[in-house]
Order: sequence, then structure tokens, then C-alpha cells
Amino acid sequence: MRRGFTSAQPIRSRLRPFGFTLVLAVFVGWHPAVLTAQQQERISEFGKYEGYTEARYDEWVTHSRYLEMRDGVRLAIDVVRPAVDGKATAEPLPVIWTHSRYHRSPQAALKQFGAGNADRIKSMVDASSDLKRLVRHGYVLAAAAVRGSGASFGRYEGLFSPSETRDAYEITQWLASQPWCDGNVGMHGGSYLGITQYMAASQAPPALKAIFPNVAGFDLYDVIYPGGVYRLDMVKHWGDLTRQLDTQWLPQRVESDAEGQQLKLAVAEHLDNWDVIKEFRVAKFRDTVASGYSYLTHNPAPYLAQINQAQVPAYHWCGWDDIFITDALLWYTNYRGPQKLAVGAWPHSQTLDRELMRERSRLLSAEQHRWFDYWLKGIDNGVMDDHPVRFATLDDPGRWQWQTATTWPLSATRSAQFYFAAGFSGSVKSVNDGQLTESKPQMAEARDDYPVNPNTTTGTATRWDNAVGAGVLNYPDMTSNDEQSLTYTTAPLSEDLPVTGHPVVTLFVQSTSDDADFYVLLEEVDANGKSRYVTEGILRASHRQLADAPWNNVGLPYQRSFERDKSKLPIGQVTKLQFDLHPVSQIFNAGHRIRIAVMGADKDNTEPPPAPDATISIHRSKPYPSHIQLPIRSSD
Repeated sequence: MRRGFTSAQPIRSRLRPFGFTLVLAVFVGWHPAVLTAQQQERISEFGKYEGYTEARYDEWVTHSRYLEMRDGVRLAIDVVRPAVDGKATAEPLPVIWTHSRYHRSPQAALKQFGAGNADRIKSMVDASSDLKRLVRHGYVLAAAAVRGSGASFGRYEGLFSPSETRDAYEITQWLASQPWCDGNVGMHGGSYLGITQYMAASQAPPALKAIFPNVAGFDLYDVIYPGGVYRLDMVKHWGDLTRQLDTQWLPQRVESDAEGQQLKLAVAEHLDNWDVIKEFRVAKFRDTVASGYSYLTHNPAPYLAQINQAQVPAYHWCGWDDIFITDALLWYTNYRGPQKLAVGAWPHSQTLDRELMRERSRLLSAEQHRWFDYWLKGIDNGVMDDHPVRFATLDDPGRWQWQTATTWPLSATRSAQFYFAAGFSGSVKSVNDGQLTESKPQMAEARDDYPVNPNTTTGTATRWDNAVGAGVLNYPDMTSNDEQSLTYTTAPLSEDLPVTGHPVVTLFVQSTSDDADFYVLLEEVDANGKSRYVTEGILRASHRQLADAPWNNVGLPYQRSFERDKSKLPIGQVTKLQFDLHPVSQIFNAGHRIRIAVMGADKDNTEPPPAPDATISIHRSKPYPSHIQLPIRSSD
């Protein structure tokens, strides 16, 4: 275990990172108490951390400069140091930094959206309550723009390129060598800025003593082409956003660039950046190499062995409605350094539930602080004695409860199979209004035919939109979409059904075309008939071939999706498909129903289906029992 120093409570409501989303709200500053650490009660528990250190600073100063990398590329970096009377403290302190794909601060984005206080945002610290807390408690904060972005020079070579990753090693070691650093370095940040922490760990810089990856991806192919289906809308939004950040929304100049000439030269180099939208559109398979980009080299999962060898302590942080929720759990399952995991009730970015947003900010601030105090300052606050896994179990909208565990997947679960059956459930006017039952089918032949409807959709405020700044998470009542889909719905539940883990669906399908997309939505239908999105899975039939995963895939079906694995769907023949849905921790309430909706398209979120005029069939007979497997948590 590396130490860097040199000397389950109920929550009332459910449902911030600079990740794929830019945070455009400035958090209210936190003001330290007058009491010293010795005078305060010492509390160190999940979401609450008081009395172990003093908030000795209530101001900070920001300096910026260029750092020259091994190949001559110069990167822009901000350094924010605690200060007294406007002068940075001379005391050597731990440094926590972030390697940002965006800008060193959100000032440019705030100006684009008309924020009146944008000129006051000189650094990331100025826009973040949890970073202010760290500075006030004696940490130096730093932010470097990756090559090809912001005020940094160079060409962006694709997500998490080897060049970008090696830069992280050099930046970490440079920070550690400065007189205002005590030699201990950590990293923070969310989404892209979370993934860069794992990439930095793969280089094993000696000074890197701890990371706090927030909403970070594990395997990018499964995010961009889940089940082989291109997430067209999400990639386009992110590609457009980053292009604007790189070439149009000019960031702050570094201090030495008084006239802005260096900034102009840097931005000119960005015009040749790797084209996200163009290149990902042709990177259809996991073994595709497109314009120098490869999922095997520009992706954290293939570096798992190096990351694990480094043994950097990591606190994985995510939410059930995040695009990276499967990834966060795979990180925890596969990580070999000291680690913790917390999964909340929130999405990647914002939601309309303001109380939840405050709760997320409060918890993140406390957990991040005590994590870095332990690993960078050597403060024995018991953070590693706490439960290694903590997660929120969602109840009705607006309610959840925190749970703890020692492993993932949970050991105290049973697998329950719910089979697709004939109708009518009487709960929705769908194409078939089928039933969902725990009884195995007995008929020798039974199926539901479905002409693919290209207009079905999960909406325009989904977890996917939420990840790229296209809006808050706000799924609609799914009933109107269900009416255009195949549905299978249980009778009202006689008791609460707690589902925690990874649902897996098995479909026996037939099609009039040689390929088709299959979307499976898991929903909860309340007593008034309103259907609420819970989670989803997706598979293109030609990507159905299963393989052994190159990591611990927690027993889930794994489609390798190499180009040679692609296989046409035999027209008119029954074919088995098996794939997982994003994991959940959800109580399906007594009196409510569980619903499965099967679609052939998600018009607002993914590319069009390969055969939009095809008819697909879902078999539900004794020899072909289509079903979903739900992990039911045992009673405590």
C-alpha cells in the first residue's frame, strides 16, 4: 500500500464533473469555521469529514505558464496556491492536478453561455466548491490542458493517445519537483478528466500517490459502439463541443503571453486535430485502426496490467444514471491497488432534482478531502477502514437509501428469470401487450412479430444527452414509446422487489433481414400506469458472437466485436442473442409492475437500424424461452 506522506445512512431524496460535460454553474464558496481542528469534533464517515485538519487559508493565487514536453510540445498549466494577504504560502504542500481535454478553467464556456460572473473565474478552483475546500485545507491545485486543446500547443491525436498519456508522467514529476510541492501528487476530475487519471497511473510516475476518478470510462468501444451500434447523437454532440473549444472558444492566455500571440499559434495547430465525428464513424469494430487511432492503444482498458502494476490508490466514483456506470463497476472489479467505490443516485451531469445535485456536491467534497488527506498527508482518518463499496438503492423517484458491501457483484443475491409470455397484461396498448412471468413457457411454438418502427426513442434528455452537455437528465413517461414497441409486463407486484446488479437478457429472434438492432428497456410502471425508465441494453445481431473477455467481466456476456467476428443473421432462422443491461440498484415497489420494452431503433440517440423496414420476431416458447435475468438482493 502506498502512502504519500513524508513525515449507511438513509437519504431523503434521489437522483458535477468537468467531464464530457462542461460545468457551467459556479458553486457558492465555502467559508471555513473559526475553530481549530483540535477544538472541533473529529468526524470521518461517508459524506462527513470534520476536525482532522484546519482550514488555514481563505484565499489563493493563480499562476500560469507553459511546460515543454520531451518532444518540444508546450502545454498550458495553471497552478493555484493557498495564499495569505495575496501572497502564496512558501510552505511545501501536496499537489492535486487534473489533465483536462477542455480548458484550464470554464471561463470561455461560461462566456459563451452569457454568465455574468465569467471574468471572475480565473481557474477551476474559482468554479468549484470542493476544490476551494482543498485549497483552504492546504493543497496546491493545478490544471493542464492536454496537447491540442485550450492554450496548449500540439495536435490532438485522438482520445487518450500514447503521447497525451506520457505527458501525464512528465507533468506529475514536474509538479513534484517544485519547491512549493512536498513531493506528493494526486489527481482529480470527472469523465475525460477521470479517465486521464487511470492513464497517468499506467505510466507509474513515482510521485503519483492517489487518484479520485469521477465518472470515468473503462472500455471506450462499449460506450461509443455498445453492442456494435453507433451512438451517433452523443459522439456528434461531443465532437462539435470539443471542436468549438479547440478552435473557437478561446481560453485564457498564460501569463507570459501578454499579447496573446502564443495562444493564436497554439489554436492554429488545433485546426489539424483528430476529427472525432469523422474517425469514430468508421471505427466500427474493436480492432479497427482509423487515422492512427486504435481502441487497443487509445483506451484505458488495454492498459489494465500496467495500471494494476502501479498500485496507485483509487477512489472510483459514479452514479447509476451515468453513461459510465458499467465501467465504474468494471474498474472496481479489475483494479488491484488500494481502492474504494461509491455509486450514487445521480447521472453524469445535471438533473432537475436540485436537492440531489446539492447532495452529490456535498458527498464528493467530503470524500475527496478525506481520501487525499489519508494518502497525500498521512492523516489516519480511517477512510480505508470504512466499507469498500457504498451504493444508493433507488426507491420511488425522489427517494433512495445508501447501502454498503464488501464485494461487487454482491454476494447476497439470487438470480430470478422473468419469461416473455403471451398477453394481455392490460397495462399498455403496445404492439402485443405481452406478459412477464416467472413461469417457464410450455408452448411448442410461440412468438411475437414486430415491424421495426424507426421512430421509437428513449427521448432527448437521456443519460447519453446528459453526458455531453445537451441537457439535464429527464426521461419522459415511457408509455407512448412502449405503445410503439413490443412489451412484456408483470402483474402488480405483491411485495417490494430489490434488484441490485447486472440484468442479462436472452432473446431468441428471427428477422426478415440479415441484420437488426435489438434494444431492451427495463422499466417500472406505477399504480397510475406511468412507465419510468430504469436501464437499457443494446445489441446489433451481427455482433452477437460471444467471446472470453480480456478482463474480469463479472460473468456477463461479452461481444468481442472484431471485424472477423461479424456474422449475418440467418434470415428466417431462430437465433440466440444474449447481452447485459446497464447495472442498477432499484426497488420495484409493491403494487407496481416490471416492464420490458423491445425496440428496433432509438431514433434520437443512435444510428438508424441496418434494415429499417424489417420485421423481427421474438420467440417465447418452450424450446426458445426469451427472458430477462434479474439479480434480486436478499433481505438483510
